Amino acid sequence: MDESYNNRMSLVKGAKDIAKEAKRHAAKKVSKIVNRATDEYSSQRNYSQFQNEDKDNDDMCYTQPDSNGHFPCSRTANDEDGEHYASDATEGHDDEDDEDEIYEGEYQGVPAYTDRMPRDGQDSLGQPVSDSLRDRKELELERQADEEELAQQYELIMQECGHGRFQWQLFFVLGMALMSDGVEVFVVGFVLPSAETDMCVPNSGAGWLGSIVYLGMMVGAFFWGGLSDKVGRKQCLLIAMSVNGFFSFLSSFVQGYGMFLFCRMFSGFGIGGAVPIVFPYFAEFLAREKRGEHLSWLCMFWMIGGIYASAMAWLIIPHYGWSFSMGSAYQFHSWRVFVVVCALPCVCAVVALTFMPESPRFLLEMGKHDEAWMVLKQIHDTNMRARGEPEKVFTVNRIKLPKHLDELVEMQSDSSNPVGKVLFRIRTELRGIWLTFMSCFNYPVKDNTIKLAFVWFTLSFGYYGLSVWFPDVIHHLQSDEYASRVKTHNNEHTEDFTFNFTLENQIHTNGVFVNDRFISMKLKSVTFIDSTFQNCYFDDVSTVGSLFKNCTFVEAFFYNTDIDDSKLVGSRVINSSFHHNKTGCQMTFDDDYSAYWVYLVNFLGTLAVLPGNIVSALLMDKIGRLSMLGGSMVLSGISCFFLWFGTSESMMIFMLCLYNGLSISAWNSLDVVTAELYPTDRRGTGFGFCNAMCKLAAVLGNLIFGSLVGITKTIPILLASAVLVGGGLVGLRLPDTRGNVLM
Repeated sequence: MDESYNNRMSLVKGAKDIAKEAKRHAAKKVSKIVNRATDEYSSQRNYSQFQNEDKDNDDMCYTQPDSNGHFPCSRTANDEDGEHYASDATEGHDDEDDEDEIYEGEYQGVPAYTDRMPRDGQDSLGQPVSDSLRDRKELELERQADEEELAQQYELIMQECGHGRFQWQLFFVLGMALMSDGVEVFVVGFVLPSAETDMCVPNSGAGWLGSIVYLGMMVGAFFWGGLSDKVGRKQCLLIAMSVNGFFSFLSSFVQGYGMFLFCRMFSGFGIGGAVPIVFPYFAEFLAREKRGEHLSWLCMFWMIGGIYASAMAWLIIPHYGWSFSMGSAYQFHSWRVFVVVCALPCVCAVVALTFMPESPRFLLEMGKHDEAWMVLKQIHDTNMRARGEPEKVFTVNRIKLPKHLDELVEMQSDSSNPVGKVLFRIRTELRGIWLTFMSCFNYPVKDNTIKLAFVWFTLSFGYYGLSVWFPDVIHHLQSDEYASRVKTHNNEHTEDFTFNFTLENQIHTNGVFVNDRFISMKLKSVTFIDSTFQNCYFDDVSTVGSLFKNCTFVEAFFYNTDIDDSKLVGSRVINSSFHHNKTGCQMTFDDDYSAYWVYLVNFLGTLAVLPGNIVSALLMDKIGRLSMLGGSMVLSGISCFFLWFGTSESMMIFMLCLYNGLSISAWNSLDVVTAELYPTDRRGTGFGFCNAMCKLAAVLGNLIFGSLVGITKTIPILLASAVLVGGGLVGLRLPDTRGNVLM
């Protein structure tokens, strides 16, 4: 009797199990195309609670994979309701239609992110309720709650992964990219005089090189920063650095000034993406207690880039012998060698970056749970092996994914041609960048965006403006001193004399030269005024900054010289002939110590930021970002008043070093604050916009401060002081991010 009763009960229980299993598979087929990966945990539950979840009441189990890559987790049936769940590792294999379907991450040991229990927003079969039936604000609040929970959990995960070998490897790779940005800024100033001289640029075209590069960097910062929020940090940085490296190399070989400007503009466009991507990228691999310090250490590579550029310019550009030519049509002078050498850090960064993973925080934001889990496990395992603890297991099983809101997507016709598809993709990405940018002006980040943009603009305006003003003032002082040593010769008369030596810094007035020979000589800053050259012979003569004003040449013979109409100002040429004139503008650095002096000044000014870098890195997490930002900008503004006492070259160099040393802490703090204030889905866009404002301020600073050189000291001093102090005070009104997790 008891045996027959037990058999009947077993049959009843088996029938219930079969019905339940059939119902489960039917629900699975219905919800195939629906997103089933929402988390059962509420926003009040933290990561430690997730780790200690009661396995008996949990509807799914995550354990570490065994040697075969499977998860040995079994379920117990509930006798009261007859529920039965299959193991996640084998779910779906019993389905007749889906017997070949298997979770794609199973063989890699990635915990499956699935859930079969009904949750909020789902029906009894586990199918999500359509978002169109729910209020938009409710969905946004739900996403915000998910973001907050993810931020807290991600912080705990990064603490478990630790800070070690992986972060240091990424530190040096991104440091090379940031170093390339510093090199690009200094290259402009170093090659500007040489390039404009080599390409015979008229005064009307001079100065365009500096402006066009900064304009390219401004557009690049906005574009690449916004694109990094759409397609990923690593991919965008890799493409941007490749664009910079390609056009940098190309610019060293082109001969025309217009083509050179084009190449440098696109080079700037590429490198413009370095800063807006590097800092968010690195910040997303750092735990909260390490973020401020190590982002500040990363800023040192910008200084290293400036030192590298200054040293290479010092060693290469003045050596005119480091060049070759192919006739008069192609010239490759030493400054072009310098441009090639300055592109090497970019090439190294591109090669090294290919071995780095995408940001796991970005992957989670995009809903790519498995890829993010694999990257986090790679970070954990790399750091544990470096610590000598390879047996330590990565205990993270499941990571919260924020809810994605439905968006209207413009569909493309299948009949479009390849060009149309490319244009459609470009238009779609640009529209996405613009929409993300506009969201930076929505609550709650609107006020922060406006304040950050103002601080970036004022700091850049003062820094780049004075950076141009300092060297120009020093050069102006040198020119005044050089002009004070000029030698003047009046009413001289020479006949049948051979000039085969260099004439420098001289003025000859009302001179008469008869049957004289000028052979294999150089004229440096020599001016002939109202002089007469009769039956004179000029052979292999080079001129630098020399002119013939209102002079008369009678039966003169010119062979292999660079004397042309541009050097003969108001002069008369009678029965004279020119043969094999030198084409192009002649460059020479022989005995030109001013070139070395400019590179030395920039080298010392860049090296002066080293103490400020060290101090900001050590104190960033102790005294706070805002205190360092505001204090540094205010002190920099006050230091500008000492420029009143800059009456000599040595004093101006000291003022330059003092200003750079005080302002670097503000730059480091601003980089950290900007990376921490924006949420992940807008971090690159917000940073890119702020950096674009920085480059716009650099262009305006160069133009305004450069036009005041030699005119007055009052306006540059008061203007720089006002913008720096004002920006520092606004910076103090920003929210403190020292204790924040990355949203």
